[in-house]
Amino acid sequence: MAKPDVAVVDFSIVTEAATSKAAQDANSEKSQKVVDFLKKQKVEDKDIKTVGYNIYPKYSYPRNGVPKITGYRVEQTIEVKVRDLDNVSSVLDGIVTAGANQVNNLNFEIDEPEKLKAEARAKAIADAKKKADELKGQIGIKLGKIVNFSEGISGYPEPVYYERAMSSGGVGGGGPSVPSGENEITVNITITYQIK
Repeated sequence: MAKPDVAVVDFSIVTEAATSKAAQDANSEKSQKVVDFLKKQKVEDKDIKTVGYNIYPKYSYPRNGVPKITGYRVEQTIEVKVRDLDNVSSVLDGIVTAGANQVNNLNFEIDEPEKLKAEARAKAIADAKKKADELKGQIGIKLGKIVNFSEGISGYPEPVYYERAMSSGGVGGGGPSVPSGENEITVNITITYQIK
């Protein structure tokens, strides 16, 4: 078990206008305000990434007529890593105030899980060897060399969605209450021994 050390927020800025250019310009203005806000919160450039950008035409469907384009919708999706978990609530509140109109999800993660996986692996190997020693005495065999080894890793945290966080914690003074909990990293080890 380990406490997460980074929050990953995925949010979108959606704008609509009569022309594609007007919608893109309005979206760019809002996204710049959001990025400026994030930088004021000490989020580094490397932790702010556009992960989607879409432009859709909007249609009207007149009765007995041909569909007509009536405008355009631009949707830019940004992923941001918040490394100061005490700041997550303020960031959620602030990005919406700055112009984001969809918070798609929020995940609490371990930024560098390899150390924890290595620690879990070492514990699993020690546990497997201990069980093998117990079994050899119980069933009266001698163990030879190890002939096979396999490993499976699991324990990626379930996403904590913004809506669920809002309903469980409510909005407080600085934004929603978003407890980070703990993440579990599990390594399953199978060791096959030669029996003498």
